[in-house]
Amino acid sequence: MKFIETPTCNISKASSMGKVLQKCKLIVWDECTMDYKKSLKAPDRSLKDLRGNIRPFGNALILLAGDFRQTLPVIPRSTPADEINACLKYSTFWRHVKTLKLAKNLRVQLQNDPSAEIFSHQFLEIGNGNVPVHLTSGRISLRHNFCNLVTSKEELVEKVFPNIQTNYKSHDWLSERAILTTKNKDVYELNNIIQSYIQSEEVTYKSVVIVVEADAAVNYPNRIY
Repeated sequence: MKFIETPTCNISKASSMGKVLQKCKLIVWDECTMDYKKSLKAPDRSLKDLRGNIRPFGNALILLAGDFRQTLPVIPRSTPADEINACLKYSTFWRHVKTLKLAKNLRVQLQNDPSAEIFSHQFLEIGNGNVPVHLTSGRISLRHNFCNLVTSKEELVEKVFPNIQTNYKSHDWLSERAILTTKNKDVYELNNIIQSYIQSEEVTYKSVVIVVEADAAVNYPNRIY
């Protein structure tokens, strides 16, 4: 990604998006931890111009949502120090940020599931760095009740989607389970394994994103799914 010293967003005051940004009171920037520190300069300069206000971001309230423990900016052939230096916490705007932390897992509370609550606390212990690290290997040891280990992708599919040959017709059953992975190649392989268990005709659905208003086209990149 290439940055310039004085970046701006391609939004005019007369456009529909420009009018919305002039009147809005809150802007939510989700998954902000993956963005470079310089990426804040473009909306700052643009909002100042659109709203006619020289205060940061044109005096609009910006909610930066994300967790720095998850994903930092990706810099090819870099060191961890380079990624940390590029993140939003090293931006000149960070001194204006008021940090708020979520302390309760509402999803666990609503489920009223003791096992889910135990897993949630154990997961936070790992994320907060409270689990002892082995001095030689640099690894941590998971508790015996933290998760179930499998030895192959086929076994993983069988554990998450038992009897999928018949259960796949239930939307409620499907909505309660999912497999998360970090690489697309694993996604494709797992999808192929799951689909191979289902004996039915394969159908491919294609869609095209179309923008109705011409001046809003810059907000939606061209994609074909």
